[in-house]
Amino acid sequence: MLDDLGAKDSRPKALRDYALIADGERGVLVGPHGEYAWMCFPAWDSPPVFAGLLGGGGAYVVQPAPGRWVWGGYYEDRGLIWHSRWVTGGGAILECREALARPAEPDRVVILRTCRAVRGRSRVRALLDVRTGPGAPRMRDPRRDGPDWTAGGGGASLRWRGAEEAAVREGADGGPALELAFDLDEGETRDLVLEIAEGGARGPLDAAGLWEATERDWRGAVPDCRDTIAPRDARLAYSVLTGLTSSGGGMVAAATTALPERSNEGRNFDYRYAWIRDQCFAGRAVALHGGPPRLLRDAVEFVSARVLADGERLKPAYTVTGGPVPAESTSGLPGYPGAQAVFGNKAGEQFQLDALGEALLLLSAAAEHDRRDPEAVEAARVAAGAVARRWTAPEAGIWEIHDDLWTHSRLTCVAGLRQAARTLAGRADAGRWTALADAILAETSRTSLAPEGRWRRAPGDDRVDAALLIPPLRGALPSDDPRTAATLRAVREDLVDEGFVYRYRVGDEPLGVAEGAFILCGFFLALAEERQGDTARALAAFERTRSGCATSGLFSEEYDVRQRQLRGNMPQAFVHALLLEAASRLAA
Repeated sequence: MLDDLGAKDSRPKALRDYALIADGERGVLVGPHGEYAWMCFPAWDSPPVFAGLLGGGGAYVVQPAPGRWVWGGYYEDRGLIWHSRWVTGGGAILECREALARPAEPDRVVILRTCRAVRGRSRVRALLDVRTGPGAPRMRDPRRDGPDWTAGGGGASLRWRGAEEAAVREGADGGPALELAFDLDEGETRDLVLEIAEGGARGPLDAAGLWEATERDWRGAVPDCRDTIAPRDARLAYSVLTGLTSSGGGMVAAATTALPERSNEGRNFDYRYAWIRDQCFAGRAVALHGGPPRLLRDAVEFVSARVLADGERLKPAYTVTGGPVPAESTSGLPGYPGAQAVFGNKAGEQFQLDALGEALLLLSAAAEHDRRDPEAVEAARVAAGAVARRWTAPEAGIWEIHDDLWTHSRLTCVAGLRQAARTLAGRADAGRWTALADAILAETSRTSLAPEGRWRRAPGDDRVDAALLIPPLRGALPSDDPRTAATLRAVREDLVDEGFVYRYRVGDEPLGVAEGAFILCGFFLALAEERQGDTARALAAFERTRSGCATSGLFSEEYDVRQRQLRGNMPQAFVHALLLEAASRLAA
């Protein structure tokens, strides 16, 4: 049984088959066989303790006993509390309710799994094999200590409660693992509680108390969203954004690294870091909806601190604690099929002008919701000054391709300056920021309009870019500006296939060859149509885009229209942020 659970069930699956549980400090990708395919500890960007997703070691599997069964699952209404569900060949139904305990601690994770025989009698089997990173030793010296199994490894300690009859077995590579099997009669439950902690075990492992605290925390973080056009998806979006946001305020772009956008194309990146732009998207969406202020507060505080610290040297991405993103390197793991596994990201070395504009937009939105803090006002001054000094120089832009005078970046700064002048500036600053916005818009209009009157990507790049839908939504231009309407028409005609939206065309290749449809852009198209007053087109774009989700309801970065598959890292925070924004705006 051990080799079967440890090897076969930890093989990577299609991305649509995964769910996420998270506590803000780290997250687990849960697979259809009850396997924990990916989790890093203690932080998002730490080495993995479960790495089957990328071909590495480590496993925590709970599933029905061998035989015929089919998988399903669902999230509870509020929070990242997941139910894995299996129907067996004999008609029995087994569920495993699972979550990471909240509120979270940076150096301690508690994993909750409750098995329940919903119908009939079920036999359950489990395997626990905790690693401490690529090439690191497995857990050491597992032994019974009262009601718990305990072990150590890599400076961390482990406690596993609810598995008294487990036994130590030898794994395929010779190290120890814990194997468990037990029976549940119909209606019967069993709690499994796993703690991994730095510096020694601590805290109670009472399942009932931990579940109660976790449920209470999620209820306080996630509103019912009945005021949106997609309440269930909007609640899940809130849950994802909350689950990806650390106690220090930084929100990772995604829980994973190196999941390929295209096989063998070098398009595999580490997204376990906090992008300024993504955090601003999330904060603005929450501000628009008007839900609990925690995510908006976290976004404002994190972004303000980065702007005040770095000014015109603002990086596109940071660790969730505000530190520098390490340079990209190979991880030592085999990788998801079709891509090399990498840690770190070259975006940490770039400058992206639009991040300053997005920061101004976030701070302005917060000010409109009674969060006009002195730090935010000063951060707005610093950001506006940085825009004034940097807007004429090439930069990496929203898509991080190469340095150029990107139209989207400049227009985003126009929008940010205008909103900040209205909400955050004194009289003198307001005049300067408005004048600067007018100057940037005039120069961009002179250099970056295509002959047919639409915006082009850059002065030397005539292609249509879906990112150019964004600035008019943020106030850079009025909705009836002819350049806005012309750009929207061009996106519809050139970048939409089967209702899904691509970022831009790559060379002379047809859409879908170089990369998948960009799910974020589908929600921007819905918002752009709504802003033009075309409700039918807006709703069609929204519904088509949200159909490209995983079985769990999560979204990755891209959608392969032809193969109907998710591509890239998941869950992608900014996609869920824009789903929330679109669901809120379209309800109005």
